Amino acid sequence: MEPATCEIARLPEELLSAALARTSPRDACRAAAVSPAFRDAADSDAVWACFLPRDLPPLADGELLHPATPPSKKDLFLRLSDHDNPLLLPDKLVSMWLDRETGAKCYMLSARDLTIIWGDTPQYWTWIPLPDSRFSECAQLLHVCWFDISGKIPCKMLSQDTVYAAYIVFKVNENSLGLDYPVQEASISVGVTSLTRKVCLEHNDEDEGEAGAVPGHYWPVRPHPPQRTRRRNRRAVRHGENVGRPQKRADGWMELELGEFFNEGGEDGEVSFSLMETKGGNWKSGLIVQGIEIRRKKSG
Repeated sequence: MEPATCEIARLPEELLSAALARTSPRDACRAAAVSPAFRDAADSDAVWACFLPRDLPPLADGELLHPATPPSKKDLFLRLSDHDNPLLLPDKLVSMWLDRETGAKCYMLSARDLTIIWGDTPQYWTWIPLPDSRFSECAQLLHVCWFDISGKIPCKMLSQDTVYAAYIVFKVNENSLGLDYPVQEASISVGVTSLTRKVCLEHNDEDEGEAGAVPGHYWPVRPHPPQRTRRRNRRAVRHGENVGRPQKRADGWMELELGEFFNEGGEDGEVSFSLMETKGGNWKSGLIVQGIEIRRKKSG
C-alpha cells in the first residue's frame, strides 16, 4: 500500500481537490486522514465551496460572526451544518442548517410560522417562551376539540433531487389530555401528490415493554377514565392501522414524523403539511409545539 500512497501523494493538489469536490463532505473528511497531501486537498476551499449551496437563504443579523479573518469554506460549512445551533432567517420565525452528510438545506418552521386553528384565541392556545427553544415563543395547547396545525414551504428553498421528511417537534406537559385517542392524521402534499398517514402524539409503551418506556415527564398525568374504556382505546390504536409514534430527540424534545417527499430539481410550487384530528370531538390539552422541521430523510 505504501508505494501506491506515495504515487497518489505526487498528484497535484488541484487534481486531488477536483476529484474530492465530486464526492461528499463525509468522504472529504475521511480522505483527510489518508495522507498529508490528501489532507491539504481535502481541507481546501476549492473542495468545500462545492459542498456549500449556491443559493443559501439570507440570515438574521448577527447569526454568523464576522471575524477579522474570514473563515475557511470548511469552517463555514461546519458552522452551517451544526444542527444543535441552527441559524435564524431574517424574520426569526424560521431556522436553517445544512445536512452534514450531503449539504442539503434543512429548516424548522416555528409555531408562529404555522397555521394553528384557534391559535390566537387565548382560551384555546397560549404562547410561552422556553429556554430550550430556538425561537422566542412556543404554542401551548390549553383546550381544543378541533385540532388542526398546518404549514408550507416553497420547493425552491429546499435542495433539488433530495428526499425530505417533515417532523413536528413538541413536548407534552403534565396536564395533557386526549392526545392518545383518536389518533391524528398527518398529510404532506407536493404538487398533485398527496400522502396521508395515521400518527399518535402520545408514545405508547405498552407496545414496546421496558425498552420503550416513556420518560416520566412525558406520560400524561390525568384522572384515569374507566379501565374498560381506557383499554378499548389502547387496543384501537395498537391493533388498527400502522400508526406513527414519536421519538425522543437528543435536545430533549419529542418529534413525530408526518411523512416524506421527494423534491425534484427546478420544481416550482410548495410543500404543504398538516397534522389534525377533527372527527373525534374529544377535548385535547397539554401539547407544546416548537415547530415543524423539514430535513433530509436518512436511508435505513
